[in-house]
Amino acid sequence: MTTLLMTHAAAAALGAALAATAAWQLQDWRLGEQIASLQATHATERARASQAAWAAERATALKYQGALNDARTREAALQRDAARARTLSDGLREQAAGAARRIAAGAAAPAAIAGYAAAAGELLADCSRAHQELARQADGHAADARALRDAWPVSDAVASRHP
Repeated sequence: MTTLLMTHAAAAALGAALAATAAWQLQDWRLGEQIASLQATHATERARASQAAWAAERATALKYQGALNDARTREAALQRDAARARTLSDGLREQAAGAARRIAAGAAAPAAIAGYAAAAGELLADCSRAHQELARQADGHAADARALRDAWPVSDAVASRHP
């Protein structure tokens, strides 16, 4: 009887061990599937995030390049305008110098001298108005730049280097 009891106990222990091993294996398969699913989801999300970051970087680079191209176009136009202004200024300077030579040599009639003086006075008044307008615009631009700089969220270390 004891052998029969021992055989049944051994069979029960073996059955319990087999059942535990089977349960363990099933749990391992189930968790393995969950882990594989999580890994696949993570890989998909990482690829999606990588694509979004690349697209954002590309958009920023395109915007930056567009801004550079626009700045170069504006710079070329400013250079052309400055060259044209220099040419006009040189011509005006030559005319004023010629008038001064004629006046100094006594070759200019009194009516011409009066005309030169009136033209010079008008020119100086126009220049004064233009300089005042330029100063007003420059002050406005400086105030805008200061407001943007003061409003920009920048660290104190950076702000202390760029007052």
